[in-house]
Amino acid sequence: MADSPKSVRVSSSVHQYLVAHGSPPDEIQQALIDETQTLGGISVMQISPEQGAFMTLFARAIGAKHAIEIGTFTGYSALCLARGLPDDGVLICCDVSDSWTAVGKPYWERAGVAHKIDLRIAPATETIAALPESPSFDLAFIDADKRGYQAYFDGLLPRMRPGGVMLVDNVLWGGSVADPDVRDEDTTAIRRFNDQVAADRRVESVMLPIADGLTLLRKR
Repeated sequence: MADSPKSVRVSSSVHQYLVAHGSPPDEIQQALIDETQTLGGISVMQISPEQGAFMTLFARAIGAKHAIEIGTFTGYSALCLARGLPDDGVLICCDVSDSWTAVGKPYWERAGVAHKIDLRIAPATETIAALPESPSFDLAFIDADKRGYQAYFDGLLPRMRPGGVMLVDNVLWGGSVADPDVRDEDTTAIRRFNDQVAADRRVESVMLPIADGLTLLRKR
């Protein structure tokens, strides 16, 4: 391993540059970003614009048709994923908040993707358990309570088709996962999850420094 990482520190100016030179948010996406920011500090739960662009492109690149996300918040990630699916594709969105997900619904309509989104308000473990056990999902996105990550992974993996991919958010947790002195419950849960999936021979994985860390897990 190289002594120094081959990466660039993402300052505000660099972040603006990389968003502008990818696929920046369009008018609908930007409006949803702006409305979410009015919620205050909790708006940090929304994925970053470059991550959204990556997820749209990735869904298209793998030809995903059946997808599921755990943790919808105000619907930006759902909007991005749904745009990457074909017109007859389906994205099941799992969340426990009517109020947060209600923010996104008008934007899904404006973007013309609402017909692809199947929103289910219930604990995600219950929604997953009620799904058919046959391996049918092409793509999954996990971005919910960190202590539930392992349960979501365990429930979803049998339902992923061979070659299907899970995207797992916040796996770097602000860098705390690499600091042994940080031992709060969320950091410990993410650290344990990262260790377990890295050693799980049922998947091949790569952790990318996109936003707060994004792990790609491909079912063998």
